[in-house]
Amino acid sequence: MHKDRTSIGAHTFEGQALRWSLEGEVLEIDLHRAPCNELGTVALEELEALLRTLEWIAHRVRAVLFYSSVEKGFCAGADLVELQRGLSHLEPDAEVDESTYATLRDFVDRIHRVFRRIDHLPVPTLTAVHGFCFGGGFELALCADLVIADRSARFCFPELRLGLIPGFGGIPRLRRKAGEALALDLLLSGRSIQAQRAHALGFVSQVVGRGEALDVARRLAAQTLFYDRGAIFELKRLTKRNIDNELRTEREVFLKLLTAPAARASLSDFVARKNDPHAYLPRTPSAIDIDDLRRAQAPA
Repeated sequence: MHKDRTSIGAHTFEGQALRWSLEGEVLEIDLHRAPCNELGTVALEELEALLRTLEWIAHRVRAVLFYSSVEKGFCAGADLVELQRGLSHLEPDAEVDESTYATLRDFVDRIHRVFRRIDHLPVPTLTAVHGFCFGGGFELALCADLVIADRSARFCFPELRLGLIPGFGGIPRLRRKAGEALALDLLLSGRSIQAQRAHALGFVSQVVGRGEALDVARRLAAQTLFYDRGAIFELKRLTKRNIDNELRTEREVFLKLLTAPAARASLSDFVARKNDPHAYLPRTPSAIDIDDLRRAQAPA
């Protein structure tokens, strides 16, 4: 178990991937792990600890705000190095053994439970986004009620380039926010889109100047404190369509693809050439996004 500094009495926490503090009635969560807040077991454990804290102090919390203090961006997605490491002992065409599959399923099931609980928190949830918001990071942002993006933000689901689909709830949540046509367009193209385009398509609430997303999100969170807690709960219950069946289907398909030889080969290739900015030539739009993903997940 990793070391952290926790003070429940002061409602603060500092871990390897997250730090949070209760600022008045707003719980602020800072993703701070370089290179770009990859979602692996460390981040998952700390997200689970966050939700336990929210249970303890639910009566004190009127809004929840996620942001990143990492220069590269909000989150570059799943920790692909850790994911590939868990599969690296297998021969290229070998079937995944029961133990490995159970470990992968446990991780995916846990992260689905975390994202679902964030999605269904009874208080307003906001995300301030800058820079890279790719893959699993995009899926986390889609759990929030409001996404405030600065002009540097870029959103992308590059999973098809790796023989995968989004596996943390991204497809149902993107369809819920912006519709099926947009979801298919983003998923099949694998391209990244800028904040202004994301706003026009409906899954970003506001676009602000560079470096301003957190301040604007804080002001919005403060505004929600004037509203009745019960009214907000009912509003969220009515406006957030139930997608549990779709989430279960996505999870099963993701695990099926993740354990297939094609995805395992793609992950190995990605990790082997992670720091190579010219790994794909000629540079098609989708290849550019994969190179961006490499840069996002590479050490500074």
